[in-house]
Amino acid sequence: MDFVELAADQSRETINTRQRYQAWRNAVEREHGFRGSMVWETSKGHDYLFRASYADDGKRRQKSLGRRSPETEALKSTFENERASATASRKRLDEALARQAAVNRALGMGRVPLIAARILRLLDQRGFLGKGLRVVGTNALYAYEAAAGVFLDPGITATGDLDLLFDARRGLNLVGDAALSQDGLVDLLRRIDRSFRKSRQGFRAENDEGYLVDLITPMRRPPWALPSSPTGPGALEAAEIEGLSWLENAPAFEQIALDERGAPVRLVTVDPRVFAIHKHWIANRPDRDPLKRRRDAEQARTVAALTRRYLGHLAFEASDLLMLPRGVVEEAMAGIG
Repeated sequence: MDFVELAADQSRETINTRQRYQAWRNAVEREHGFRGSMVWETSKGHDYLFRASYADDGKRRQKSLGRRSPETEALKSTFENERASATASRKRLDEALARQAAVNRALGMGRVPLIAARILRLLDQRGFLGKGLRVVGTNALYAYEAAAGVFLDPGITATGDLDLLFDARRGLNLVGDAALSQDGLVDLLRRIDRSFRKSRQGFRAENDEGYLVDLITPMRRPPWALPSSPTGPGALEAAEIEGLSWLENAPAFEQIALDERGAPVRLVTVDPRVFAIHKHWIANRPDRDPLKRRRDAEQARTVAALTRRYLGHLAFEASDLLMLPRGVVEEAMAGIG
């Protein structure tokens, strides 16, 4: 199977992008630590220093740091200076990433559709990506090709939807998040595109351009168990699909890919070996749509070949694939080589 490997200059800029993006994430985390403010408040004729901030539930919190003194004045001054430094550092890295994105575009390195990248960045920012939600389906291919340093055939990466695997074991407090209203995930998507709405299928959101975001989860065992999807008026109800427990239990696979404009985006998906075997299993289900079946089979073969050729540390060893039924693994190994 042929893969288009990155040219020397593309490889160099990929490394530069990852380094700058990690520095940017560190700067964002540092700046995040200075949320809120330190203010003086007067009580009974004395000034007191308070640290004011907003908790994840959106409520304002205040904590007294003591009566005004040289120590508390120094504490306030240090806080404000370090906060300004953190913000300035993050802004400089904003500019560095913007310049890097322009270089990446010029080298033709953009891959992840913009709408998917924007959604994933917001999920990451809110702390859901990799902590309750994983990317599965076709968009996972962008993580695998980025890890391998290759470009896959656009014919198998093109997609008009984003599949998000909801891990009910981790929980996902979308409704209670300070940034969200009662509509949960749909409301979050509206921050990206106001036209997103819940479709007739309760697990799916769609926008005016027909882009789909599906929330899926493994089948409950036993079937009559209560659902554990995010709840609330208007919230998406994760569709229960057979076989997703294998993906839910698979090791996470994280990689930095580039969106269509060359900007980095963090992807958290599943181990590529599990992806390939799961896709092979889907492709051989008798109830699978024939058009989707052929695409599934091609994706399974491609990811298996990519993993063997470029990700040698991920061997197709049975001991690493215990979350999969043995028969499924053996059948896939015979089918995808």
